Amino acid sequence: MSERVVLAMSGGVDSSAAAYLLQQQGYEVIGLFMRSGATEELACAVTLGGKSLDLPVVNLKSHKQGCCSASDAADARRVADGLDIPFHALNFKDAFTRIKDYFAEEYLAGRTPNPCVQCNNWLKFGKLWTFAQQIGATKIATGHYAQVLKDAATGQTRLVRGLDNKKDQSYVLFGISPEILPNILFPVGDKTKEEIRELARKAGIATAEKKDSQEICFIPDNNYIGFIEKYRGPQETAGELVDTAGNVVGQHTGFQNYTIGQRKGLGAFGGPRFVLRIEPETKRVVIGSYEELGQKTLRADRVNWLITPEANSFRCTAQIRYQHQAAACSVSVDDGNLSVEFDEPQYGVTPGQALVLYNEDKVIGGGWIMRQ
Repeated sequence: MSERVVLAMSGGVDSSAAAYLLQQQGYEVIGLFMRSGATEELACAVTLGGKSLDLPVVNLKSHKQGCCSASDAADARRVADGLDIPFHALNFKDAFTRIKDYFAEEYLAGRTPNPCVQCNNWLKFGKLWTFAQQIGATKIATGHYAQVLKDAATGQTRLVRGLDNKKDQSYVLFGISPEILPNILFPVGDKTKEEIRELARKAGIATAEKKDSQEICFIPDNNYIGFIEKYRGPQETAGELVDTAGNVVGQHTGFQNYTIGQRKGLGAFGGPRFVLRIEPETKRVVIGSYEELGQKTLRADRVNWLITPEANSFRCTAQIRYQHQAAACSVSVDDGNLSVEFDEPQYGVTPGQALVLYNEDKVIGGGWIMRQ
């Protein structure tokens, strides 16, 4: 009997190709589309392996825009039908409500959230694994560009960067529970994006030429500020723009409109200015020069270890945002938090973003950058 794997299918080329690759590798593949809850919910009985499960499903005609939309669900179903694999579209409204709450709360606390990381932590590798266990699957899979490999020296399972450096997504996966890491498959992680598209074309997969989704799934128009106002109501967050000496140099209409390192929208000051700090208590946004933006140290909390460090202090490289080049640093672990000192100043260290630690291409773990 083939090993059963539940694959998160988003309707994109990566997860579609993952379904094909898993099938070619001999797995019994079950496709699962995860909806955000912005749909009409219907009742459904799913029967797999002799088990009957009452689960919420999605009215695929009721939501039209954005990642995880009805059109994406229809694409995923079309691919599943073409490969002749079972497919389910389930509504994970509560999990997405938690992500929306987090997104709004972080911005209103003067931090810049990363909902994609939290979606992976809470939904794709939380709810997905729960569903897999309910239907007797032993593995879960996604179309992420990352790899799960055995460490030749220790025999332990490790999360490793994807082969395609331009598409590597290991940064957004640092929060995966180490207990379930051995049960995860990333079928596209050892290939480049170009190879995946070519594979999809040759296999006749319907989504082979589909463009990658760029927006946050619950904000398809990319209007973050509009979402926060609609979700939480009008906010009294207007205040002063100040320099590092505390001098008032302008006014702003709301600190949630800014993020660390931002240059646009600050006005003219005779030279480039960047957002250095956001102070929600005073409603001030501190701006300064590029040199002032550089930071050699940071603190991070809510740490998740995928490789438990052997000492409280060690050397590694660290990545402070998704497209950041990991930089050499020294790390100290203190009361569960991380203190990081970079060899060279890093620009755009942003509270609310993930800090991910690497030993070469292996993910050691990571945490969340704290507001200083």
